[in-house]
Amino acid sequence: MKKVKITALRKAQYNDLIAKYENPIEHACNVCQGQSWISIDGKCPIGLCPEAWKSMREFVESLSQGKGNFYDGWMQNPNSAMISCNDGFRPVSFYIETVEE
Repeated sequence: MKKVKITALRKAQYNDLIAKYENPIEHACNVCQGQSWISIDGKCPIGLCPEAWKSMREFVESLSQGKGNFYDGWMQNPNSAMISCNDGFRPVSFYIETVEE
């Protein structure tokens, strides 16, 4: 199985939506822009947000098995994907790609 690198490329925050719809919370997201993890055997890396993992799991598992070319050429690198977490207030965009051993 291939290793898959997961990199947080961009983190947004929509303060207008937070003010209008979200109940106040003390802690939201630990992910920092530029942070990266390595998935081994298609498993969730230690320290990766479990909710973010739910958004990308199928893509990471497929890439780890040598599959790719999602949606018939969606990505320039067929062994990669750009996936966002499911937080509508603070979405993080993750670039996932296979890496050489």
